[in-house]
Amino acid sequence: MSSTQSESEFWSGIPEEKRPRHIAMIMDGNGRWAQERSQPRIKGHQQGAETVRQITEECARLGIEQLTLYCLSSENWKRPELELEFLMHLLTEYLVNERETLNKNNIRLKIIGRRERIPEEVQLEMDRSIELTSKNTGTLLCLAINYGSRAEIVDAIRSISQRVKDDGLEVDSIDEQLVSDHLYTAGMSDPDLMVRTAGEMRISNYLLWQLSYAELWVTQKYWPEFGTEDLRTAIKDYSKRKRRFGGLNRPSEEKPDQQESSC
Repeated sequence: MSSTQSESEFWSGIPEEKRPRHIAMIMDGNGRWAQERSQPRIKGHQQGAETVRQITEECARLGIEQLTLYCLSSENWKRPELELEFLMHLLTEYLVNERETLNKNNIRLKIIGRRERIPEEVQLEMDRSIELTSKNTGTLLCLAINYGSRAEIVDAIRSISQRVKDDGLEVDSIDEQLVSDHLYTAGMSDPDLMVRTAGEMRISNYLLWQLSYAELWVTQKYWPEFGTEDLRTAIKDYSKRKRRFGGLNRPSEEKPDQQESSC
């Protein structure tokens, strides 16, 4: 499958309901990619940033509604200070340099996560990029920065509890939709497909609520070597899966020896 293939050619034969609207990614393996090449870890992060550009542009070309990238977890602050300083520099550089590309591709930027510990100058560039892309109507690029899903859920509980205390919100009125409305991702659709690179078989405190029914796709490739062909392969694989959301196939699809247990 060539990445030069047009959007219409790529989607030919794939029904609308088999296409992922929202793709989430865990971009793993930057450091290992560099170390295996006897290069410093920061070289892996630099190459990883280039991959972000390529994958984001490809999602825009294919008409993917949303791409969410796990850029910096709340646990990543345990890394060496020099590496963290470089990551903040790289993030600032990306936010400034990619504005033209985002606007050219009609991509809108959003950022989720706690702002604490993020340097003020980085926060200013985050806000500036969000503002400058706010009128775009194409793919939504959501960057998870200083993000942890457990922290997100805790923040949602605190916010809802405050409403119970101050506004008289009835406890019985708290349902899944209300919780979703208080997460960082409020107003966004849940991911349909979650891609993880570097062969790691875990979700690492990422979108725990939102990934409840997402299809998972893992590749052994490190993030810096993940390309548009790999993205298209993941999407094609997703389109062949049957998403049951806890139920059974439709009667016409069921085979007597393949029906799932009801438990």
